[in-house]
Amino acid sequence: MTLAVALVAITTAVYAISAIGFLARLFKYFPPVVWLYFVPMLFSTAGILPSDHSLYGSVAKYALPMALLLLTISTDLRAIASVGIPALLALVAGAIGVGIGAITALLLLGTWLPDESWRTLTMLSASWIGGSANMVAMQQSLNVEAQFVGPVVVVDTVVAYSWLGVLIALSAYQPSINRFLQADESVLDQVEERLKTAAEDVRPVTVRSIVIILGAALVTAFLARSFAETLPELGDPKIITATTWTILLAVTAGLLLSGSTLGRAARRHRASEYAYAALFLLLVSVGAQADLRAITGAPAFLLAGLLVLLVHFAVLVSTCRLLRLPAFFVAVGSMANIGGAVSGPISAAAYRPSLAPVGALLGVAGYVLGIYLPLLLAFLLSSLAP
Repeated sequence: MTLAVALVAITTAVYAISAIGFLARLFKYFPPVVWLYFVPMLFSTAGILPSDHSLYGSVAKYALPMALLLLTISTDLRAIASVGIPALLALVAGAIGVGIGAITALLLLGTWLPDESWRTLTMLSASWIGGSANMVAMQQSLNVEAQFVGPVVVVDTVVAYSWLGVLIALSAYQPSINRFLQADESVLDQVEERLKTAAEDVRPVTVRSIVIILGAALVTAFLARSFAETLPELGDPKIITATTWTILLAVTAGLLLSGSTLGRAARRHRASEYAYAALFLLLVSVGAQADLRAITGAPAFLLAGLLVLLVHFAVLVSTCRLLRLPAFFVAVGSMANIGGAVSGPISAAAYRPSLAPVGALLGVAGYVLGIYLPLLLAFLLSSLAP
């Protein structure tokens, strides 16, 4: 009970501090999700929190499928489709680039990376395609040991937020970049015309809505877990485990229901906000299992992360040049993957403020890609591992 209270207290404290006015700029570029990793990691390294406890497994067992179910059932697929084919192609190209980059990094640097580094590269790729929830999903699915989580979190954070700064800086050179890309800038006007914010009727939060949403999500997560345990594990080494089946069942159910009356009700009652609450508690528990002393193995992994990013960027730029898409699509296609729904709008706004919602919508779409694509990548990486 004491540990559970400590995890909740850390989550509460991070968000309370982020609301302090003079710290707003810091939290804009290093959002609360970063601190939710590092604060418990520091406490665990200092011996204040245990790095191994049964509570962490219990949180992951139910909070993760709950969070993913609520995120996906709240996804407005029609709104995502409204951003148009060019934006979606940029997102997919960026995701494929991350996958190719991970394969390249394993082939070139595999001998310098720790054993079974294909698992940590899959974790990093999942984060850079979908976001933190996807990274945790892959950690649980592939049974990545806690000692390897620290380097992944460090590389994910350092590289991702440094890259955001680079993309924002490049926005000052849009005319030159567009000339290189031979871009048809009228595409942006077309996206602006097509983009329509989903004007769902948002209802106030009530005790009834809280009980129904959280209760239904928890029961569904429990049923998904129970059914998943009856399904066969696949892969050698094991990649599709009971945890993987649970995640796939929760995400697929959420997507199938997102266009239904239930999905519309979930959006009206802001079910995604409950998803983030569960996700944040999960991230705190993941951070507590990591040890900063494990970061001594990060230099080689940092090099691998940089290589993944360079290949990702090369694939994305090549795609945008082939399709004559403006620099905006390079930036938003990259950051919607690397940074997710948090950083996607920031990069989009730096290039064209009126299209900031495109970054948010593509970031949400990345959550979906970030569940399915990393599983395929895991099979490829495991077969190529030295």
